[in-house]
Amino acid sequence: MAQNRAFIFDMDGTLIDSEQVWIEAIHDALRARNVAVDIAEVARMEYGRSWQDIFAEIKARWPDAYPDRQAMQAVTEKRYNEITAAHDISIPGSMALLRRLLDEGRVVSIVSGSTRGRIREFIEQSGLQDAIGHFVGCEDYQRGKPAPDCFLLGAERLGVKPAQCVVFEDATAGVRAAKAAGMFCVALRRPGAPPQDLWSADLILPDLSLFTEEQLDLLSLFRS
Repeated sequence: MAQNRAFIFDMDGTLIDSEQVWIEAIHDALRARNVAVDIAEVARMEYGRSWQDIFAEIKARWPDAYPDRQAMQAVTEKRYNEITAAHDISIPGSMALLRRLLDEGRVVSIVSGSTRGRIREFIEQSGLQDAIGHFVGCEDYQRGKPAPDCFLLGAERLGVKPAQCVVFEDATAGVRAAKAAGMFCVALRRPGAPPQDLWSADLILPDLSLFTEEQLDLLSLFRS
C-alpha cells in the first residue's frame, strides 16, 4: 500500500508561513478603503479559505469596498509582495518532508486556496518545477474548503483514488475538506500559529519533518 500512496500538500500555512502575511495584506487593503475591521476578524475570515470565499464574505459585509474580486486581489497581492520581498517564508520542516518525498520518487501534488499563479511562483522559487507537475489552485474548483472538491480534483489529476491520498494541512477548513474527501490527513500544529480545530485529523504533528509512513501503517493497523 505504501508505494501506492499519493501525497497532497496545502501551501499557505503548511509549506510557507504566509497566512499571517495574507491577513496583514487583506487588513491593509480594507483599511485603504476606509473599512474599519479588527485584524483578528480578518484572521477569522482568511485562515484556510479560498480567495473566492474570502472575497464573497467581504463583498457581502462591505459591498462598496472593492468593485470585484480581481480589484481587491491586485491591491492585496501588491501588499503581500511588499511584505515578503525580503523574507524567506518557507517552513523548514515542511519543505524537508516535501523534498524527501520527491527524492524518493513519490507522487506529490499541491492543492491550495491560492491562485495557480501563486502556486507556480512558489514551485519555481523552490526549484521544484521539474519535480511537481500537478497542482490545483482556486480557479480550478467552485466550492472552497471545507468542501472536498479541491482534494478530489487533486486525486483525479494524479490518477489515484481518494483513499490512497495523504493530505498535509494546517487549517480547520482544510482538515475537514481532506476528511470529507475520504483521505488520510496529517495536520501541522506549529507553535504560535492561530488556533485551529485540527482534532478530526488522523495525525497531528508540530513539525512535518517528523512524519513517517510507519505512523500511517500503525494507525491503519490499530483501526483495522
